[in-house]
Amino acid sequence: MVSAGIGGAPAIYVALELIDGTLMGRAGSFLLRHIGVIQDGVGTLDCVVVPGSGTGLLAGLSGTLAIEVTDGVHHYTLDHTLD
Repeated sequence: MVSAGIGGAPAIYVALELIDGTLMGRAGSFLLRHIGVIQDGVGTLDCVVVPGSGTGLLAGLSGTLAIEVTDGVHHYTLDHTLD
């Protein structure tokens, strides 16, 4: 992960993440690409499965990841399809 800001805001981060595990009973790996921006106190996040990165039984995976923070706890939702 790399982040930068000027005087605290606006700020940006970019990250690449390798996920290795089981999704809905299917084992494999895939890559996620994150881009997050904070401007005027409002954050936006664009986090997607890197096209073609799925391996094993996750080959053909596509989708987006949403991150919601509630009381300091991160909650992740992967909206996805598997070919």
